[in-house]
Amino acid sequence: MKTDIELRRDVERALEWEPSIDAREIAVTVKNGVVTLAGHVSSYGEKWTAERVAKNVAGVTALANDIQVKLDNQRTDAEIAESARAALRLDSRILADRVKVIVSNGWVTLEGTADYYYQKAAAESQVRYITGVKGVTNAIEVVPPIASPADVKTRIEEALKRTAQLDAKNINVETRGSKIVLTGTVHSWVERHEAEMAAWSAPGVSVVENHLIVVT
Repeated sequence: MKTDIELRRDVERALEWEPSIDAREIAVTVKNGVVTLAGHVSSYGEKWTAERVAKNVAGVTALANDIQVKLDNQRTDAEIAESARAALRLDSRILADRVKVIVSNGWVTLEGTADYYYQKAAAESQVRYITGVKGVTNAIEVVPPIASPADVKTRIEEALKRTAQLDAKNINVETRGSKIVLTGTVHSWVERHEAEMAAWSAPGVSVVENHLIVVT
C-alpha cells in the first residue's frame, strides 16, 4: 500500500512522462488514495489525457478532475460544430447521420443513437481533440439489437476470463434486460475499465453500471 506522498509522486511523474500534455500547470493532491487534479491546460484533450494517465497509476482508488481548460485559440460555436460534423463523417465506425452535434460556449454535446457502445465512444473520441472544445457531453443512446439476457451474461463472463489484464474471479455480472451491472472488486482502475469495456462489447447491451471497487 502506497502512502499519499508516494502516490502523489507517482502521479506527478506519470503526468510528466506523457508527451502529449504540459504537466507544468497541473497540481496533484492525494488524500487517502483519492487523487485530485487541479490547475489548467490549453485543451480539453489534455485534460482528458491527464485524467486517463492518473487513473492508470497503481494505487489510485478514485479521482477528481478539477483541471480548467484555458484555450490558446478561441473559435466560434459554429466553427466547432462544423469541424465536429466533418470529423464524425470521416470515421466509418460512426453512423454520422444518427448523431446530432450541439455546441454552446465551446462545450460539445452529442445526441442521437448507436447500435453499439464502441460507436458511441468513437464519436466522442473524434470531437475530443478539436481545437476550441472546452468539454464533451456524450448523450448518445445505445440501442442494441435484441439478445437473450442469459446469452449476454455468458458472453460477458467468458470475455472477462479471456482478458489478460483481469482477475475475473471477483467480478460478478448481473443482467437486467439489456442493462449490465458489474459488482465486486478489482486491483486497479485499468482492470475496472477493462471489465466495463468487456461488458460493453457484448451484443444486446444498452447500459453498463460499473460498481466495481478498486482494492489495492
